[in-house]
Amino acid sequence: MVAQLHSMGLWGMDAFVVEVEADISSGLPCFELVGLPDAAVKESRDRVRSALKNCGFDFPVSKITVNLAPADKRKEGPIYDLPVLVAILCATGQLRADLSRCVFVGELSLSGEMRAVKGVLPMAIAAKENGFRDLFIPAQNAAEGAVVEGLNVHPVPNVQALIGHLTGRELIPPASADRAPRGNPGGPMPDFADVRGQDGAKRALEIAASGNHNVLLIGPPGSGKSMLAKCLPSILPDMTLEDAIETTKIHSVAGNIPSGGSLIWTRPFRAPHHTVSPAGLSGGGTVVRPGEISLAHNGVLFLDELPEFRRDAMEVLRQPLEDGRVTISRVSGSVTYPCSVMLVAAMNPCPCGYFGHPTRPCICSPNAVDRYLNKISGPLLDRMDLHVEVPPVGFDALSSGQKAESSAAIRERVNAAREIQHRRLRGTGISCNARITPDLLHEVCRLSAPAQALLKTAFEKMGLSARAFDRVLKVSRTIADLDQSETIEPRHAAEAVQYRALDRKYWNKR
Repeated sequence: MVAQLHSMGLWGMDAFVVEVEADISSGLPCFELVGLPDAAVKESRDRVRSALKNCGFDFPVSKITVNLAPADKRKEGPIYDLPVLVAILCATGQLRADLSRCVFVGELSLSGEMRAVKGVLPMAIAAKENGFRDLFIPAQNAAEGAVVEGLNVHPVPNVQALIGHLTGRELIPPASADRAPRGNPGGPMPDFADVRGQDGAKRALEIAASGNHNVLLIGPPGSGKSMLAKCLPSILPDMTLEDAIETTKIHSVAGNIPSGGSLIWTRPFRAPHHTVSPAGLSGGGTVVRPGEISLAHNGVLFLDELPEFRRDAMEVLRQPLEDGRVTISRVSGSVTYPCSVMLVAAMNPCPCGYFGHPTRPCICSPNAVDRYLNKISGPLLDRMDLHVEVPPVGFDALSSGQKAESSAAIRERVNAAREIQHRRLRGTGISCNARITPDLLHEVCRLSAPAQALLKTAFEKMGLSARAFDRVLKVSRTIADLDQSETIEPRHAAEAVQYRALDRKYWNKR
């Protein structure tokens, strides 16, 4: 007898329908799994056998063949334990139910208890799009799957509860959807009120947060570069529902959603160590997984001690920063992950850290300083919208007991500026000034005549590239939005231009 039901598979961030077919026939007892399964899928044979016996069901002493279709797509992970078990029960006549509009996903323990799996949110979205009515998933993943409206998501604690539901003995009520925004699950974030001094750097980070611009922080050791970057998430604008769903999909595929977790409403902050590989940043592996730049999607990717990163790791960021997505190609196919991030990098100006320091002498030779700075390539430097010098903090600022402006106050201005951008860019698919496309740039970034003259002078005297000029224009637009000005005025353009001056101080000294 042949039984058929449905499950889901993952390829990148997208899910596809998998037909699970079980055939029980005469012959030597064996249990075969076909349909391009990986090692974890093949191991489900032992988990399913033990779960069936320990839950009081009969394991057929026959030839069992389970096919996972389509057979040309690789099936990965332990998510097929549950559908394989249910298919065998149906094929042996131990379960009789209409499962044509049901989808089963889940890993089993040997006792029949359910264990959490990754990728539930994209699977639930695909199940709804393909017209299924019921999705049966581990209870630990219920909050994540229930985000999808129009689909009955049943939290299954164990095999006995599932069979009781399918036979009508005791129904498992669908999980309720929870789309309400939640605070930071990691607790309170560092606040700008606790940062002494550095008003100029705080202003630059406010502009960056408002328009999603990339930032390079340069300064001596102990000046507060890392602390400023870690405070940045506290002023980032609120996430929309679409942002939260897309961010959650990436972390769901990566297996980063905690048990019982739902939507991610806090913008990600990723800070990989400088020993990270190119694949760790961009994504990859034999089984393609998202890298740090995709895990930071809609949030911040912070690279501390930038020159210490491998050159090939830094260069792999260039195209994703421009495109807002990264494509990873393998023999088996290509996977594209979104990576609309705000890149924040911090570095010292030389190996000892005190080149240009007002009081401490630099002990590095000119060649050592040049070698250190030249670890940052020109194309990558050109993609940094704001170059910000973080000077050492004086005694008076450090010893002052007066609190600085809080992150909450700064965030209000950031949210107001981002709302202006949303209204202006509505219907274009663009959410912030940093992502303005070339065809919209001059329409959106309207300059007054004096501002245009100022930018022309800056372009000619500073030798800006076309990319650098576009980025100056976008930063000017953000500064004008913070000032609630429809037109970019000279004061807005002048502030944007000054954030492109540090490469002349450090990289183009001669």
